[in-house]
Amino acid sequence: MPELPEVETTKRGIEPHLTSKHVSHVIVRQPKLRWPITDNLESILDGARLNTVERRAKYLLLTFEKEGTAGALMIHLGMSGNLRVIQDDAAPQKHDHLDIVFEDETTLRYCDPRRFGCVLWLGENPLSHNLLAHLGPEPLSESFNTDYLWQRSRGKSSAVKKFVMDQKVVVGIGNIYATEALFSAGIRPDKPASKVTKAQYQKFVSAAKLILENAIHQGGTTLKDFIGGDGKPGYFAQELLTYGRAGLPCITCNTTLKDIKLNNRASVYCPKCQK
Repeated sequence: MPELPEVETTKRGIEPHLTSKHVSHVIVRQPKLRWPITDNLESILDGARLNTVERRAKYLLLTFEKEGTAGALMIHLGMSGNLRVIQDDAAPQKHDHLDIVFEDETTLRYCDPRRFGCVLWLGENPLSHNLLAHLGPEPLSESFNTDYLWQRSRGKSSAVKKFVMDQKVVVGIGNIYATEALFSAGIRPDKPASKVTKAQYQKFVSAAKLILENAIHQGGTTLKDFIGGDGKPGYFAQELLTYGRAGLPCITCNTTLKDIKLNNRASVYCPKCQK
């Protein structure tokens, strides 16, 4: 599933090709995604100018303006979706469900084999939408810091990995990046969140920011389905230190990495380095 770095990579990939352009027309081939594509999207976007491409958590927000009225189109890539900028007459493939065609014939094409993503028109004040209103801070923002995470963890008996993956606590730290950041910070993934020391949270915050920034720089993590907006895969998977390495030696101490299940997800950790 595309995580925050993959979505940010997609944002940066499509943004320079689309901003300030006007929509010529919209083609909806398959409206039945996780939630149906907004019924009248074709008429809403007809002639609209794309002002910005933004990201909130794992959602892309494309802001448009038309006849003095502004609004935002929210796109989620689901489990296996991707966006492409098409600048020729390439024929749509089986899972290419939506095209937004601009006046210069540049096309933003949405592909989603599993149809678990979404394309929804939110109109004005998109951040008040129920999918966005209760999200936690962005992990690369100043709001996500040691004091914040420490205070939020007080009284939390759930495993720290579950805690830091809660989108109401902090957005965009999915399974891969939580596994890597907890290893870097020396924290067992099943340790109760309230038992993690403030010093450990400081290490985790620093590690999470560094790992996410590195992943974004390298184009995200390609494991199976994700391909960036520029058509190029991400290369961060080559630097994963724990995720997917159960049974292999720890790169730090040579201890065999263990695999446990937390919320039906694999959690790889080093029993010696992580306490």
